[in-house]
Amino acid sequence: MDNRLKKSVRLMAYGGLTWLIPFLAAVPFYSPEGFLLIDVFLFKSVMIVIGGIIGAALLVLWFGGVQSGHLREGVITGGVWLAMNWALDLLFLIPISGMDIPTYFGQIGLRYLLIPTMAIAIGYSTGRVAAGK
Repeated sequence: MDNRLKKSVRLMAYGGLTWLIPFLAAVPFYSPEGFLLIDVFLFKSVMIVIGGIIGAALLVLWFGGVQSGHLREGVITGGVWLAMNWALDLLFLIPISGMDIPTYFGQIGLRYLLIPTMAIAIGYSTGRVAAGK
C-alpha cells in the first residue's frame, strides 16, 4: 500500500473513532427503551468531555507523524473529521433519535465545530514548534 493511501486510511479510521467511541460511551446512559437515564445536561457535559478527550488523543497521535505543512494538515484533518461526524450522525443518530435537522444542529451538530478548531490549533502550534518559533 502506498504512503498516501495508508495516510488516507488512517485519517478515515481516526475520524471514525472520533464518532464511534463517544457513540458507544453514550449507550450505557440509555435504557433499552431509549430513555435517557441521567439528567440531560449532565449527559451532554459528559459527552462533550469524552469527545474532547478522544479527539485530543487522536489528534496527538495524528500529528506525531506530520513532518511539514502542519497548519494545512490541521485544516484538512479537522474538515474531514467534521464531515465524517456529521455524516455518521445523519446516517445513524438522527434516525435513532427522531430529531429533525435544525434541532440536531442546534443541540448536537454545532458542537462538532470543536473538531476543526482543535485540529487547526494543534496544526498551527506544532508548525510553530517545528519552525523553531
